[in-house]
Amino acid sequence: MRTEPDISRFESTVLVHLDSAYNLARWLVRSEHDAQDVVQEACLRALRSFDTFRGGDARCWLLKIVRNTCCTWLERNRRNEPEPLMDVELEQFASEAADPHLQMIRRVDAEQVREAIDELPAVFREIVVLRDLEGLSYKEIAVVAAAPIGTVMSRLARARKQLEERLAPRVAQGGLT
Repeated sequence: MRTEPDISRFESTVLVHLDSAYNLARWLVRSEHDAQDVVQEACLRALRSFDTFRGGDARCWLLKIVRNTCCTWLERNRRNEPEPLMDVELEQFASEAADPHLQMIRRVDAEQVREAIDELPAVFREIVVLRDLEGLSYKEIAVVAAAPIGTVMSRLARARKQLEERLAPRVAQGGLT
């Protein structure tokens, strides 16, 4: 017999990680609107199975559910041409105090980095988002991605290499500062 979930405990333990959940979903499904739907579905799944959560890292637990929900969503709704992300917060690289010209250059740079990340195969994009944008440890990523730590490290190294290869011509042309 299932018991009713403790909503206040769920909110204070799991829902505090909604920003991370949305960020991961947005990068994986490549659509802001679809990411909202995926996160909503993932939260419902998390709430329904909250009685199985035995403590530990609630962020990793939620991100694993988001990842699995994204995979399910992508299998059902895969499109030939995914909608690009438009509102990615990579502008964090630009300082608020910077002069307008420098801010413009950094916005262009952030957009080029975003595009390079978006061009990565999904398996690499996921690892980069979890490590470099969400700041998860290798161990946490291994839990979320259901992969051995060595695989996580290998994928991250290959993803960073591909990013470097994609961005190097832009740097050579003076596009990145």
